[in-house]
Amino acid sequence: MESCLLVIFLSSMVQVITADSVRLVDGGRHCAGRVEVLHEGQWGTVCSYGWGMTDAAVVCRELGCGEAVEAPTLAHFGPGSGPIWMEEVKCHGSESTLKNCRSEKGSGDYCIHDFDAGVICSGSVKLVDGSNMCSGRVEILRGKTWGTVCDADFDLQDAEVVCQELGCGVPVEVLGSAAFGKGEGQVWSEEIQCRGNESQIALCPTSSSQRQNCSHENNVGLVCTGIVRLVNGGSRCAGRVEVLHEGQWGTVCGDSWGLPDAEVVCRELGCGRLISTMSGAHFGPGSGPIWKDDVVCTGSESTLKNCESKGWGQHNCGHHQDAGVICSGVRLAGNSPCSGRVEILRGKTWGTVCDADFDLQDAEVVCQELGCGVPVEVLGTAAFGKGEGQVWSGEIQCRGNESQIALCPISSSQRQKCSHDNDVGLVCTDSVRLVNGNSRCAGRVEVLHEGQWGTVCSDKWDMTDAAVVCRELGCGRLIEAQSGAHFGPGSGPIWMDNVACTGSESTLKHCRSRGWGEHKCGHHKDAGVICSGVKLVGNSPCSGRVEILRGKTWGTVCDTDFDLQDAEVVCQELGCGVPVEVLGSAAFGKGEGQVWSEEIQCRGNESQIALCPTSPSQRQNCSHDNDVGVVCRDSVRLVNGGRRCAGRVEVLHEGQWGTVCQRGWDMTDAAVVCRELGCGEAVEAPLWAHFGPGSGPIWLNLVDCTGLETTLKTCMSRRWGQHNCEHILDAGVICSDPSAQPQISTGQR
Repeated sequence: MESCLLVIFLSSMVQVITADSVRLVDGGRHCAGRVEVLHEGQWGTVCSYGWGMTDAAVVCRELGCGEAVEAPTLAHFGPGSGPIWMEEVKCHGSESTLKNCRSEKGSGDYCIHDFDAGVICSGSVKLVDGSNMCSGRVEILRGKTWGTVCDADFDLQDAEVVCQELGCGVPVEVLGSAAFGKGEGQVWSEEIQCRGNESQIALCPTSSSQRQNCSHENNVGLVCTGIVRLVNGGSRCAGRVEVLHEGQWGTVCGDSWGLPDAEVVCRELGCGRLISTMSGAHFGPGSGPIWKDDVVCTGSESTLKNCESKGWGQHNCGHHQDAGVICSGVRLAGNSPCSGRVEILRGKTWGTVCDADFDLQDAEVVCQELGCGVPVEVLGTAAFGKGEGQVWSGEIQCRGNESQIALCPISSSQRQKCSHDNDVGLVCTDSVRLVNGNSRCAGRVEVLHEGQWGTVCSDKWDMTDAAVVCRELGCGRLIEAQSGAHFGPGSGPIWMDNVACTGSESTLKHCRSRGWGEHKCGHHKDAGVICSGVKLVGNSPCSGRVEILRGKTWGTVCDTDFDLQDAEVVCQELGCGVPVEVLGSAAFGKGEGQVWSEEIQCRGNESQIALCPTSPSQRQNCSHDNDVGVVCRDSVRLVNGGRRCAGRVEVLHEGQWGTVCQRGWDMTDAAVVCRELGCGEAVEAPLWAHFGPGSGPIWLNLVDCTGLETTLKTCMSRRWGQHNCEHILDAGVICSDPSAQPQISTGQR
C-alpha cells in the first residue's frame, strides 16, 4: 500500500515537470531543455528546422512554465536519441499542446539529432528590471497573469527558492520598497512560506497576507549571486571566467574562446563594453571542475549558460587553458562606440562625470581602454545630452599611461553642485575606418589594434559583416560588401580573417574571427564596404525624409533643391528600385540639425548621391518646414496574400524580384519584413509555399535575422542565389496591420 501511495505521489509530482506528451530534458532546470514528445509510447525529439519562438511559446504554456525566453536550435542541450518525431513544426501560437501544431512526421533522412530543438522558458518566477537575469523585481506567474510580491510577504527562505529555480545561485540581498522600480498589474495578496528546500516557488505553501493595502511601492526585489563571475582581475569586471552549475563554481576552457563569447559575459554582468578576451589562464589557473569547453555564442544570448558548448563538464582541457575577460568600466553613450557622453561604472551603478573634473589625460585613458585610438575632442555642458542617475563627485587624475580608467587616482571634486547640465563628452578616433573610397563611407576596411591600423581578409566576408561596419561608422545603410582588394591592397598587418558577425554587434571588433593577426591571406584579398551616404527617415528603409551625410554630420535637403533625377539616384543607391513620389513641405516630418544649402544636380545615372554635382541653392532661408521626402518602390514585398501586409516574401536584387527559401525561416525573420514594410508585428511565418509557389530566382536561403535589422537584405543568409530549394519551399509572412501605409502628408512640390 505504501509503495502504491508513493507511485501516486511521484506521478503527481511529474506533472509539474512534464506535460502528458512533452518534456524538456538536460536543461539544468525543469523549464529549459531539449524538447521531447511522447508518441506511440516512446519519447523522441523535434527537429529544429523552422523552429522559432512561436513554437517554443506553445511548449512553455503546455508545461506551465511561463513565457518563452529562447528557442535554441542545433542540439543546444545535447543531441537526443531514439526517433525524431516532428520536423518543420509550424505553430500558430494558440495551440494547447505541441502535438496540435502543424508538422511533418520525422523521417530520419532529412534531420539528425545534431539539429534537435530546445526551449528556455521563464518559469513561474522572474526577476525584472535588474542589471541581469539574476537580479530585479520579483514577479510570479499565477495562471496566465504575472504579478508582483509585497515586501512584507517575502523572506530569505523564499529568496533561496527563487534563486535556485532560476539557476542563479544563492540570495545576496532581499530589497523592499520597490528598489527595482514599481511593477504593473496585480500585487499578489498572499504570504509565501517556503521552507527553502523546494525546487520551485510554485511548490511553496501560501497563506493570507498580514499586510493590508500593499501596493507597487512595496514591491520586493532580489539580488542573487548570479551564474557567472570574473575572478582575480582586480575588479568585478575583469578576471578568470567562472560559472555556477549544480551549486559549484567552475571554469571555462579557453579553446575557441572568442569575442562574441566574452561580450556575452560583459553584458550579463552589466560591465560595459568588452575590452579583451584572455586564454591560457591569464588570470591564474582555477580549481575544481571545468564546466564548459568549445563555447560558441552568437553574441545575442542573455547569459553564457545559453551559449552552445560540449556540454556541462565535458572537455579536453586543463586549468592552464582557463578563459578570461576584461570588460570596460567606462562607456561613451552616443551614436558610435567611440564618441559620446562619458559614463563610469562604480560597483553596479553607471554615472556621468562633471566636465570640470575631466581633462585630456583622462580622455587618453578612456579612448585607449575602449580601443578607440586617441582623443579628438573633450566636450562639456552635456554636448551629447544629459545623462540620468548619479553624477560622480570626484576629480579623475589620470597620468595618461593607465590601461583602465579604474586605475586612475581620484580626489574630491572642486566643483560644487555639478549636475547633468555639466556632463562631459568625448570624441575619440574610430576603431574602424574605410580607406580609398570616394567618401568616408566607402573603401577598404581597416581596424585599429595595438595602436596600428591593419586590414581585414575578405575570406567569408559578407553583407552581415559589412552592415556592422556601416552602423559602427554612422554611415547609413549597407550597399555592397566588396572583396578582392576592390579599393586597392592595403599594407601592414592583416588583423582579421574569417570574420563572422551575427549582425547585432556594436563594433566589428566584437565579431568572431580567427584571432588578431591570425590569417591565411594576402592584401590582394582585402575586404571593402560601400555604405550609403544617404538615408530615408520614415516607416521603412525605402520611404521617408531625405538625409545626406557630409563629413560626420547628417542633414536634410530643401524641397526646391531636389528633383526626380536626384530621387532616382537615391532609390537606386538604397537598393529600393525606382522613385514613386517626391514630396515637399516636410511630408515625413521636420528633421533636426543642418539643412544643406546646395542644389543637387544628378543626371540620374550616378551610382551614389555623393557623386552628383552640386551648386549653391537658389532658395534663401530654407528651413525644416521645406524638408524633402521620397517614396521609392520597396526592396521587399508580399505577394498573393490578398493585402499588402501578407503573402509570399519576394526581394528585389539586381533589378529582379525573387523568392526566399523557407529553410531556417521563422518569426524573427518575419518580424524584420513586417517592420521594413511598416506592417506592424509578425503574426505568422508560413512555410511550404502557403501563398503559392513563386517563379524566377530564389534569392535568399537559410535566412537568420537577429531581429534588429532594418531590412531583410542585411540578415545573415547564404550568398545571393545560392540554395538547394524549389519554389514549393517559398517562405511567407502574415503581419498584424492590414491597412498600413507610409505615413506621408499631402505636401506640395
